[in-house]
Amino acid sequence: MNGAGALDQVFFYFFAALAVIGIVGVVTRRNVIHSAIFLITALLATAGIFLQLQAEFLFAVQIILYVVGIMVLFIFAIMLVHQDVSLKQLRYSRQKWVAGVLGVILVAEFWFALDKGGSLFHPGAPISGGLQPNTEQVGQALFGGYMLPFEIASVLLLVAMVGAVVMAKRRI
Repeated sequence: MNGAGALDQVFFYFFAALAVIGIVGVVTRRNVIHSAIFLITALLATAGIFLQLQAEFLFAVQIILYVVGIMVLFIFAIMLVHQDVSLKQLRYSRQKWVAGVLGVILVAEFWFALDKGGSLFHPGAPISGGLQPNTEQVGQALFGGYMLPFEIASVLLLVAMVGAVVMAKRRI
């Protein structure tokens, strides 16, 4: 393996480990703000993997849409919703048992996928010249034939943000 391939592999493992650490932090933190910050870390690591794969459009979409857009809305909603409401809710005593059973099922699924998945998946020959950049084609499709769904999605996000403000507003 040449030096560039080894460096690519080091970067991949770095971003993959960062993404896994971020997702574990999301699940294990009790403070929702800390969870949101760990989620931002995992999304940035995923963007790094996209960049390493030379998928610049997916990298930009990951940063702009998820890290900046969705996470700002998420943190905005967290700040507006009263956290004392969730603290006063009744805790269920059987959650640990359900989580344990679901964890065992998930480990069994991973084991099955690793054990049997190799024989079920036969990748084709790699593309010799690599993929051609298609950012322009995606942009033309997004703002051409898919303009209406794109605008509908933006209006729905705006309605969700306004709805979060209205729901979180304290009644005087």
